[in-house]
Amino acid sequence: MRKEPRQARSRATVEAIVQAGARVLGNSGWAGFTTNKVAETAGVSIGSLYQYFPDKLALVEAVRRHHFDDVLRVIRAAMDGGKPVRRFAEALVDGLIAVHLEHPALHRVMLDEVPGHAGSRAAHDSFRAEYLSRYAAALAPYRGRAKGEVIAQVLSSAVEGVIHNAARNGTMESPELKRELVNLICSYLSQAGRKPA
Repeated sequence: MRKEPRQARSRATVEAIVQAGARVLGNSGWAGFTTNKVAETAGVSIGSLYQYFPDKLALVEAVRRHHFDDVLRVIRAAMDGGKPVRRFAEALVDGLIAVHLEHPALHRVMLDEVPGHAGSRAAHDSFRAEYLSRYAAALAPYRGRAKGEVIAQVLSSAVEGVIHNAARNGTMESPELKRELVNLICSYLSQAGRKPA
């Protein structure tokens, strides 16, 4: 971002721009994504948008960071309260599906169309480190003696892959998808830390 919003009104403006950016990117794809469309959708002037975002790549990074923050909140909420493994898995899957349903077409565009650049790679690496750390902490009560980092990497990659493919294919709301993801998490965690026969 070009500058950080300090007042409540400025923060609300930035939030409106980021939400509008997500809608426009999801609806129009990368080829149809313009700062003018985003400003119009957000109900702000193009000058207000450029006050915070120097170009459309900076705006895409803000949309991506917003999504990352939502995912981290889901993991934190799922781990609250020492739930039994099935309730933990249901909370995690429900939360991740809800986050990806907010702008379902956006994820396909972000994964398949938006060009990468050095700034997005660094932001993604930073998110990934925090994501795996949170995942490992969330899984700690369920993983027995197994190493948390490896279990977090395997399980998060599996769940993320299923959800991202469902976002691409438009199957996010499938009850079977949810049930199988919950079963996958429960089965994997029940085997974690056991010695092979």
